[in-house]
Amino acid sequence: MLDVQMPGMNGLETQEALNQRAINFPVLILTGAGDIERAVRAMKNGAFEFLEKPYDEANLLATLDNAFEELSRRMADSGKFDDAKHRIARLSNRERQVMQGLLDGLPNKLIACQLGLSIRTVESFRATLMEKLGVRTVSAAVRLALLAGLPSLSEVGDPPAGEE
Repeated sequence: MLDVQMPGMNGLETQEALNQRAINFPVLILTGAGDIERAVRAMKNGAFEFLEKPYDEANLLATLDNAFEELSRRMADSGKFDDAKHRIARLSNRERQVMQGLLDGLPNKLIACQLGLSIRTVESFRATLMEKLGVRTVSAAVRLALLAGLPSLSEVGDPPAGEE
């Protein structure tokens, strides 16, 4: 909870500083002198809620409950993202390239052609990457790679043939 009229750095400046530091907490802005400009600034900066004083206690408590639920969701999502990044980091360069081909929806034959490999080699890399990622299906591997933010082959361009 940040008040627009805090001493020193005001609530809106504090919110912007949190954003610059990538601190992703739900922020509630309180103000006794609410105006449209401040409300718009707060919401554009990602405020969870903008409340004017005097506020209704029940409304404030409900908003806080919702903010804590949002914080829990963000923390869970962050944990999933970190886990996905960690798993993808286990892949070799070639396994990552095969995964990127899967993100493009390419069959093994086309991945092999783009990477300058045999189909059997792509199948081997694919089996190894599935094991390293701890997944059983290609769709689960794709979901994990998307969550980790791995770009597809078409997004990074074709790697040189024979690159390991």
